[in-house]
Amino acid sequence: MKYSPHDYQRYATDFIINNPISAVLLEMGLGKSVISLSAINELMLDYFDVSRTLVIAPLRVANNTWPDEIEKWNHLKYLSYSVVTGSEKERLDALKKPAHIYIINRENVDWLITKSGFKWTFDMVVIDELSSFKSYQAKRFKSLLKARPKVKRIVGLTGTPSSNGLMDLWAEFRLLDMGERLGRYITHYRQNFFVPDKRNQQMIFSYKPKDGAEKQIYSLISDITISMKSKDFLKMPECVLNEVEVCLSEKERKLYDSLKADMVLKLEDEEIDAVNAAALSNKLLQMANGAVYNDKKESIVIHDRKLDALEDLIEGANGKPVLIAYWFKSDLERIKKRFDVREIKTGKDIADWNEGKVPIAVIHPASAGHGLNLQAGGSTLIWLGLTWSLELYQQTNARLYRQGQDSTVVIHHILTKGTIDEDVMKALKAKEKIQDALINSVKARLK
Repeated sequence: MKYSPHDYQRYATDFIINNPISAVLLEMGLGKSVISLSAINELMLDYFDVSRTLVIAPLRVANNTWPDEIEKWNHLKYLSYSVVTGSEKERLDALKKPAHIYIINRENVDWLITKSGFKWTFDMVVIDELSSFKSYQAKRFKSLLKARPKVKRIVGLTGTPSSNGLMDLWAEFRLLDMGERLGRYITHYRQNFFVPDKRNQQMIFSYKPKDGAEKQIYSLISDITISMKSKDFLKMPECVLNEVEVCLSEKERKLYDSLKADMVLKLEDEEIDAVNAAALSNKLLQMANGAVYNDKKESIVIHDRKLDALEDLIEGANGKPVLIAYWFKSDLERIKKRFDVREIKTGKDIADWNEGKVPIAVIHPASAGHGLNLQAGGSTLIWLGLTWSLELYQQTNARLYRQGQDSTVVIHHILTKGTIDEDVMKALKAKEKIQDALINSVKARLK
């Protein structure tokens, strides 16, 4: 296929070419893969500035999206690639294969650098979903940081650089510029731009930005960063967000409140920290969805209110394909019992969906949030159960609402009235710092 780039795509490609360090914050659907590949193509085959490129991406994106993009566009036909995934033998064989681009999943970055025995020869690195390197304690971050001085050019791609707050940015930019702009140490970054927020005596659970910190941080990274939003560059169809409220019966409400009270009793007078809050919010979300796990990991059904609403929405779609987002395994099991659905897990599933062969599909945001192009197969997404992760929420919505979508996208959220669902929806709307919202919500719901 002939590539006729939009002006913004040409601008972003030139930005990567002209900046050895670049953070390209492209909203979902703007074509970050082809933008980056176009830059790689010129740097390798026109300017001879780069000899070997490593692309780091989520597993499904590494296996499907990047190879598909290279094969798709005519101007990239001279670029060769090797996908470094699978068993250790398959990965080693892929590394030995002569190629311009080597594509590896992020889980294998530590293996590549510290365990494979392979000599590092990559002079350019592209990190697809830079936000997956926001944890400075993760092995993948530490390993890549060791190899970073050997890299001549580096590109960080993401649509959600700081979905959980400005604190995420430090690790991401530490990898890119080795600490030049935001500092080499997280402690200094905290001291310069943040003050303690949630704490229990000497234990600090979270930080909040100082006045003016956000503007300062963005100013410091502005010379190597570009940011673009779909609405500014594309003629996108309308996206309608809809909330479908369900109510519990008196009996179901009593059961919900009873289970909620049991959790409060177990906590007694302990301070609710981030770990406890996450565990408790999971239980509350399970209850809101209709089934909760007991200590034996058995699923206890409380209600089917959301499944009833889901059935109404599917019926209301009048045969149009419907994509359902679920969060808990128990929800998937209950969906499968009630409806004839197909999980989006493989390349074949994706192809069949886009060809209109799948009337009802289910998707898990954590495993399929990044890099899946599903806009050709439908325009209706139903959230049976929500997630606190703003990043996964936005990425999942963008599987349908992205460039190439020609129909109005309708995103339904099924919410159980008077439950934690309302707090999650509010936090996602406000794009609040998620951990703070989660802790405050759990505390409020347990009072």
